Amino acid sequence: MAKYAIAQEANQQNLAATFKTQAAVLAGATARRGKLYEFMVGVNGSPPADNELEIDTIRMTVDGTGTAFTPNPLDPADAAALATGKVGYTVEPTTTANTFLVYFAMNQRATVRWLAAPGSELIYPATTASGLCLRAKAAAYASTMSANILFEEQ
Repeated sequence: MAKYAIAQEANQQNLAATFKTQAAVLAGATARRGKLYEFMVGVNGSPPADNELEIDTIRMTVDGTGTAFTPNPLDPADAAALATGKVGYTVEPTTTANTFLVYFAMNQRATVRWLAAPGSELIYPATTASGLCLRAKAAAYASTMSANILFEEQ
């Protein structure tokens, strides 16, 4: 089972009072089930104050408009991912109501790493354009943050 990363500086998204997708992984045209097992989020600008950010991971059923990102294999001997990565969303994906899989608040001065316990990875189905969104919102902080996703295909 190959592992991949969606991690680059270009996925910086301006935050707002509503959730904005920072990065997503979704089943490609040749759909294969996958597991999101780790993500990292942090503010990449100078924090002007101690503000709260809310982070969630939620299921998506229809992709939005964003920049395609080719997932990078963690082992260079692995084949290319069948999943698609996406960053820089300008139109949000369609998400399934009340399917928050991870939700927490953080201080904008912090960087947070979430790591699934073995067997507790977040799974997306082998259904084209279905996947997982890593989103963030902030009531008072309206600058940028970055997010990285690590996932495995089965």
